[in-house]
Amino acid sequence: MTAQLERTERRPLVKGRVLVFAAIAMSALVLRLAVTSFSPLASQIQDEFGFSGSVVGVFGMVPTAMFAVFGLLTPALAKRLGLERTALLAMIMAAVGMLLRAMMSQTWSLLALSALALAGMGIGNVVIPPLVKRYFSDRLATMSSVYIVAVQIGTIVPAFVAVPVADAFGWRFSIGWWAAFGFAAAVPWLITLARSRKAEAETVVAPAVDASRRGQVWRSPVAWGMAGMFGMTSLITYSMFTWIPSILADAGASDAFGGTMVGVFSVMGLVAAFGAPTLCARIANPFPVVIVCAACYLIGFAGLYFAPMAAPIVWVVVLGLGPSTFPMALTLINLRTRSHVGSSALSGFTQGIGYTVACLGPLLFGVFHDATDGYAAPFGLLVVAVVVVLVGAYQACKPRMLEDSWHAR
Repeated sequence: MTAQLERTERRPLVKGRVLVFAAIAMSALVLRLAVTSFSPLASQIQDEFGFSGSVVGVFGMVPTAMFAVFGLLTPALAKRLGLERTALLAMIMAAVGMLLRAMMSQTWSLLALSALALAGMGIGNVVIPPLVKRYFSDRLATMSSVYIVAVQIGTIVPAFVAVPVADAFGWRFSIGWWAAFGFAAAVPWLITLARSRKAEAETVVAPAVDASRRGQVWRSPVAWGMAGMFGMTSLITYSMFTWIPSILADAGASDAFGGTMVGVFSVMGLVAAFGAPTLCARIANPFPVVIVCAACYLIGFAGLYFAPMAAPIVWVVVLGLGPSTFPMALTLINLRTRSHVGSSALSGFTQGIGYTVACLGPLLFGVFHDATDGYAAPFGLLVVAVVVVLVGAYQACKPRMLEDSWHAR
């Protein structure tokens, strides 16, 4: 039975794969739009609504909070609705939330609809890896690169165009027009779900068998290793997104230069998205790559702490290679599972736990900075996070499968 299951899982699902390819790529593009289209305009929106700085902080924490909550809830939702319907729901939630929040005139409704959009994106974060596993099990590295690059593009582009679009058409249009991408991404999922009953049955036979063998993901060291690797990478990344401008400003740089360095840091994530999935697929145990990433983290931290303005571009470029562990983790979700059922469970656990931890990164960095009036303690926190990345990656990178260790002994 197990051998039959594995043969079924590995058989490429050729029919409809072009459509699903488009659906996955378009959905991945949507997964950060609500975050990076809002942040550059936060001060304009604050001036119009009149909310306090603490509310701005709440808006900043909502993305990771929604990603964490729906990371944990999505596997159960996908089990009930199916992967394709869950992906469709995610895109509709994201699109409706982004469109309606642009029409709001009260802080609470703006926040609630932002949360709706981000909840949809949180569902999409989790459901895309098992969809890749289900339809492209023979092309995991290629498809992982496609959707991770799409996520990075959806992160970078809105940040660069939000202010120019707002200057031309107003901030409401600038944060609302991205909803079109969410609605567009829903279309191929609708077409996929409209296929004949026979074709649909061919794609769902494997999970029906595998579901009887479902284990408890939290029992597996693979899952905890993945959560540690992904969570600490996210904590470091969000901390740097938030604090690089302040670190450089305190060293004498202009606000514009600090913003540019955040853009450089983001672009390095795009570079990593092209190479990391292929490395993971070609190396049985890619832990040595993680060691190199850890060295990049430490060199970047040291440069920004001891001599931030000596070679700031160098420090940020090297530091930006450290989060290559992010696309590595997303790729390993599929490489360390036997079926898309296991992939869904591991994706939800990894991202649910990971984003819960990531919520604390920018906050704790700021608390340590305020408490010590310096950056030694905050960077010390990030060094500890790098150690946890290494410990988690040591478990996650071993060539073994989640399903072999997620049952009670």
